[in-house]
Amino acid sequence: MSVTQQAVGFRSERGPILIALMMATGLVAIDSTIVATAVPSIVSDLGGFASFPWLFSAYLLAQAVSVPIYGKLSDMVGRKPIIMAGIGLFLLGSVLCGTAWSMPTLITFRALQGLGAGAVLPVSMTIAGDIYSLQERAKVQGYLASVWAVSSVVGPTLGGIFSSLGIWRGIFLVNIPLCLLAGWMLLRTLHENVERIKHRVDYVGAALLAVSLSLLILGLLQGGQAWPWVSPVSISVLSVGLLLLLMFLLVERRAAEPVLPSWVVSRPLLRTTALVSVGVGAVMIGLTSYVPTYLKGALSTSPLIAGLALAALTVGWPISASQAGRFYLRIGFKATALIGISVTVAGLLVLALTAAAPNVALIALSCFVVGLGLGLVATPTLIAAQSSVPWNERGVVTSANMFARSIGSALGVAVFGAIANSVYANTSSGADDPPSIVAASGAAFYAALAAGILAVAAVLAMPPLKPAKAGQDHPQLNPSGLEDSHSNADTCGR
Repeated sequence: MSVTQQAVGFRSERGPILIALMMATGLVAIDSTIVATAVPSIVSDLGGFASFPWLFSAYLLAQAVSVPIYGKLSDMVGRKPIIMAGIGLFLLGSVLCGTAWSMPTLITFRALQGLGAGAVLPVSMTIAGDIYSLQERAKVQGYLASVWAVSSVVGPTLGGIFSSLGIWRGIFLVNIPLCLLAGWMLLRTLHENVERIKHRVDYVGAALLAVSLSLLILGLLQGGQAWPWVSPVSISVLSVGLLLLLMFLLVERRAAEPVLPSWVVSRPLLRTTALVSVGVGAVMIGLTSYVPTYLKGALSTSPLIAGLALAALTVGWPISASQAGRFYLRIGFKATALIGISVTVAGLLVLALTAAAPNVALIALSCFVVGLGLGLVATPTLIAAQSSVPWNERGVVTSANMFARSIGSALGVAVFGAIANSVYANTSSGADDPPSIVAASGAAFYAALAAGILAVAAVLAMPPLKPAKAGQDHPQLNPSGLEDSHSNADTCGR
């Protein structure tokens, strides 16, 4: 696929591909919000209340650990086969979830959905980086980000409707026509020319990476919840995960085509943008996890009102993401990201300082400001990373960036949960008392603020990037920004 200078939008030549990518992204976006509202109905029908959190953990775990592998495969065989496989897995998982007969089977099928989502989301972003120029990508990212804004409202609404009608299985079966349509449109409109060469698949490395990350993320997600942090189970899971990760790093040194090449972390630009994504993931999970709980516990607001207040976050994101191109083309990626993270920190500061005096409108406004800032952080850093590498590395870079965001979310869940639980433990009324909820949520908001400040440091550490000129597909990087060089015509000057 080659980048061409054409109109951006639904009516352009690439419009059908953009629509298909938005539909594919919508599968993951809606699924992340629709299930939560149907949990009471699911538990009422299938039982297994104690294990229902695994509906989310199994999905997120499968999605996170598969992202780096899919990224490497998309660089080896092309984007189209991988995203079609991802849509197929998501479709199969959705059908099976709709027919689940027990909580364990539903959890298993949710993991299958997660494996599909692990391919759909990063490869969609990679395809957008392939077919759109540097000048166009910010606007396209705005289109893709708008899917999350719409899904934040549509998902809970559909989940509530299906639950109230007593047909919770519909939340999974609704994915069937969307999967079929997105797959058909991509099959029909997406054409790519991939140089067919013989590859040596790093099976051992892929297996070690998947298992080690599964154990580490599992330990972070369940530590302090399913088992105490200082317990034989927790120590064993995290220790074995670290040991396998070390083995993975040793194997990758000798692999002909490593699934996660060392240059992903050795190049300063890629390393710092990944660290920014870790901060973005932590901030996102901090707000999405605690804003609804905070409003419901402190003000007894309905789930719908709490959800809409949080939705302001995903409304602000696409607005700023779509305009990010105007900034980074004039002042550069680093300066744009610095503006964005400053706005993010400002929103988080207001949220933390006013937590003691709950107010729905103020919370929604703070979330909107944070969303505006994140759009100016996530978009330019991802596009800078994508634009700094040739086609055959872009899949790995995109997936690594998104995987870093997943790691940030997993770390955020662990840290914020530990902080909130410590607050609850020091109160006599526990987690059911509004003042305790306000105190615990406020502590989590301050933790999210700390994550935002750490992201500021990561942005400041980014190598200097000169603004790209009109018609130029790649930014001009300071020679110290990247360590390797390529002769591929699609890569930028280093």
